[in-house]
Amino acid sequence: MRGFYIGRFQPYHDGHHHMVAEIAEQVDELVLGIGSAGDSHTRRNPFTAGERVMMITKSVAEFDMPTYVVPIEDLERNSVWVSHVQSMSPAFDVAFSNNPLVIRLFKEAGIEVRQSPMFHREVLEGTELRERMIDGGDWASLVPDPAAAVIRECDGVDRIRQVTDDDGAAD
Repeated sequence: MRGFYIGRFQPYHDGHHHMVAEIAEQVDELVLGIGSAGDSHTRRNPFTAGERVMMITKSVAEFDMPTYVVPIEDLERNSVWVSHVQSMSPAFDVAFSNNPLVIRLFKEAGIEVRQSPMFHREVLEGTELRERMIDGGDWASLVPDPAAAVIRECDGVDRIRQVTDDDGAAD
């Protein structure tokens, strides 16, 4: 059975990794959809789709399971979003999500959806990690080591600081 799990993965962190570990116990193959694939170089989406592919691919290598990482660009029409996802990824049997809208859309399309408890959601949340990067806090201990290496390789911390920096100009 092949599962599907989508996220923005900005960055791929230990919460995502924990979810993948749980999914790996339920499926034989996994498709990881990188949502908002066209967005990068902003406070909310600092990493490119290619950088996120590297973070994920290197991090999930520890799981003995075929994994396909597929960038999926945003589509601003929820009624056709599932068919858009399906057109961009290998076929899958079950979707995994905790996002209420994603759950609803997959169920309306007749696709089984499974949820899992969030793992340390109070800390393992993309916004928290990005804020730690901006503020010089500890972010690296909250992402798998391979993901941290990719973030360092692309100078991601400096990038997010620079794109959120105020130029000092008065409005």
